[in-house]
Amino acid sequence: MKKQLPQKKTQISQEWTISKYWLRFLIIILLVIGVFFRFVNIDKKIYWGDEVLSSLRISGYTQSEMRKQLGNGRLIGIEDLHKYQHPNPEKNAIDTIKGVIVEDSQILPLYILMTRFWVECFGNSIAAIRSFSAFISLLTFPCLYWLCQELFESSLVGWIAIGLVAVSPIHIVYAQETRSYSLWIVTILISSLALLRAMRLKTNVNWFIYAATLLIGFYTHLFFTLVAFAQGIYVVTIERFRLSKTLISYLLSSLAGLIIFVPWIWIIITNPQPEAVAWTNTKQTVFMSAARWAGILSRPFIDLGISPNDPGKLKFVLIPFILIVLALISYSIYFVCRRTSKEVWLFVLTLIGSVGLPLLITDFVFQKRFATSRYTLPSVLGIQLAVAYLFTTKIVSISTKAWQKKFWSLVAFMVIIGEVVSCVVHSQAQIWWNQVPDKYQEYPQIANIINQEKKPLLISDEDNIIPPLQVLSELIDPKVQFQIVGKNQLPEITNGFSDIFLFLFEPSDFLKAGIEKVYNSKLQQVNQYLWKLKKNSEVRIQESEIQTRD
Repeated sequence: MKKQLPQKKTQISQEWTISKYWLRFLIIILLVIGVFFRFVNIDKKIYWGDEVLSSLRISGYTQSEMRKQLGNGRLIGIEDLHKYQHPNPEKNAIDTIKGVIVEDSQILPLYILMTRFWVECFGNSIAAIRSFSAFISLLTFPCLYWLCQELFESSLVGWIAIGLVAVSPIHIVYAQETRSYSLWIVTILISSLALLRAMRLKTNVNWFIYAATLLIGFYTHLFFTLVAFAQGIYVVTIERFRLSKTLISYLLSSLAGLIIFVPWIWIIITNPQPEAVAWTNTKQTVFMSAARWAGILSRPFIDLGISPNDPGKLKFVLIPFILIVLALISYSIYFVCRRTSKEVWLFVLTLIGSVGLPLLITDFVFQKRFATSRYTLPSVLGIQLAVAYLFTTKIVSISTKAWQKKFWSLVAFMVIIGEVVSCVVHSQAQIWWNQVPDKYQEYPQIANIINQEKKPLLISDEDNIIPPLQVLSELIDPKVQFQIVGKNQLPEITNGFSDIFLFLFEPSDFLKAGIEKVYNSKLQQVNQYLWKLKKNSEVRIQESEIQTRD
């Protein structure tokens, strides 16, 4: 399959024999660091909206059930809210699948079911739930190494790739999130490996294995269909558009995987969830799209937690580093295309373009925000393969001049330093760019205000249960009581509470005005989403104190 590679493999192997001890030692250190950062402070960051929705799916309850059972105005505690975040005897795995079908059909069920079984075994704390994604991400290393062996016929490229991915900040970010992205990364690698082996060995067993990996991928993430389509383009091109035995085997394997996925395609068609992707309607200029893509492509190598909504000064500081990373990526892709056989460079290009190219076109043509870092993970893997091959050839190959080896060794060292620094910063943060800080960064402050009171009551309505109240419930103390009312209903506030707060992520003028009128009180805004109920006498005292000071 790779007629041009044996000579390069020999050149790399000779130098590899000389340098294998220190290089392996360095990569093992990076691997240990990467494993450490996947688990350190795993429960420190806010358990944000998407994760809360994942936990709801894991529990087997639906949003409608939760609103009906909680939004009746009765007093409840934190445990009543957490009931809808964890598996319990009232709901089983079938209920979990039903919940996904009815309310989240675009979320494929494999990760949700696997996480449910994990939580049943290891507990329902935030650390336990997130640790499943972290554990799955460890499978990236053997899969990546084996894929490099198959693609480049070089164990050294595999080792270098492992070193890059181990401390890659984008992999760390999604290894600590209760979503399917770590599993998606692994399925992409396994499917790619299975395809290359099937094309090389040409046995029915290997094509069966490839069909099985497609099935796993289809039920892991919806955008895996784009990866599978790109793999089809690769096979058709390599076979020169001829109906060869390899192409026939590929078509049969793909058909088998697709047929088993058809029932879920029908579920998506008959149970559409347009509100789940409403955020894509955000309009963007060409400049905003370009800036966003620059950030997406650079985050695998440097990521200090700066989001698109952060001040311009912070983003301005990162511009030189982002430009260097983009130059490195561009040259790596060019280098792979120039120095490897068609079977190699075409595979790398199709992997990069599988999801990246459709999102890039839709972003710039429709001027909307379709692309996010989590959707471009297949492109990230292709880019990291290209960079790993570049570093391997430039640093280790005997055909590379001495000064070039020193230069590229310095470049590789700086890339690794940038990744490690990014991981250190990420490990100490309470909220990161992927957790929509413009929405959730005030939640820790809100929780701190409520927790300071002796016996607080928090009032809200059913529209704010999921995810806002569920996110907040992970931050506040058990002493806090909740009172959730239905839409256009007012609570019956009882005595015995030291302080009464109103929490509204989704605005409700009816609830605010109704509370002030019925209870002859005044709502004082404490935060963007938080109000404190004060009697008119207290308000008058505060106003007089302010006038006296003036």
